[in-house]
Amino acid sequence: MKAYLMDILCVGHACYDLTFAVDHPIGSDEKATASDFITCGGGPAANAAVTASMLGSKTALAAYLGNDIFGELHFNELVKAGVITRWVIRGTDPTPLSTVWAQPGGQRALVNYKGTTPDPQPDAFDFSKCHPSVILFDGHLAEVSFELAQWAREKHILTILDAGSVHKGTTGLIDKVDYLVASEKFAHDYTLIADADRAVRTLSRHTPNVVVTLGAQGLIWQNGQGRGRMPAFQIEAVDTTGAGDAFHGAFARGISLKMPWNWLLHYASAVAALCCTKMGARKGIPDATATEQFLAVLPK
Repeated sequence: MKAYLMDILCVGHACYDLTFAVDHPIGSDEKATASDFITCGGGPAANAAVTASMLGSKTALAAYLGNDIFGELHFNELVKAGVITRWVIRGTDPTPLSTVWAQPGGQRALVNYKGTTPDPQPDAFDFSKCHPSVILFDGHLAEVSFELAQWAREKHILTILDAGSVHKGTTGLIDKVDYLVASEKFAHDYTLIADADRAVRTLSRHTPNVVVTLGAQGLIWQNGQGRGRMPAFQIEAVDTTGAGDAFHGAFARGISLKMPWNWLLHYASAVAALCCTKMGARKGIPDATATEQFLAVLPK
């Protein structure tokens, strides 16, 4: 097998999204009519891989997709976006599905169904010819990720953890990565601290660089350069699904390019904001041109 040189390897969850636009939160025992319907690939690692690739990075994905129609549709999207699919495992188990209810103002509700589809184990992947500059983990494919994180440390490859929620993968990786980019929910649930600033200080004991995203409230960060806050861009949100994934993909690209820290956070925040302006996680991901135009008026 030939060697694959790449900027970013994304490792974790891939699924297929069914997104319905509704005009209000759906209540118990309520029937509702959707005003719009979109289908596309999804999953934190998969969305991040597509984001980084669309922004111009050479990116690969390690994940599982079934040999069903949803897996085929998603696989074709990855190919179209330019993602290296050498480490996308295909099999007879179903592709995980997510149903999303996109509500006015960008709010959403999401249900993910994985069923009995198992995670591929480390021996399912051959990373011997994989040479990334950065590895982004979303905490899924835990056993695969634990081995890769150890390998990355030995090879001096930079690693990032997308910590969306507390589970085996995220808690097992938090001490093994160079950058922790966590949701506010993860920060609260992991530290049991309600105040986000205090939670960031606690998380910084585990990894040298910490970012906690706060949705419309922006983000908080702490590393060797200090600590700080950054506001979110003011946009008219249509659907926030995938915004965090887009942030992580852009963040990984920025790390691979050695962007200055503050500009890196501006850059990732801009990509996440643009993702919120369209319905459907994959549909809203901007390309390099759209991102550059959005950032053109900002000081570097």
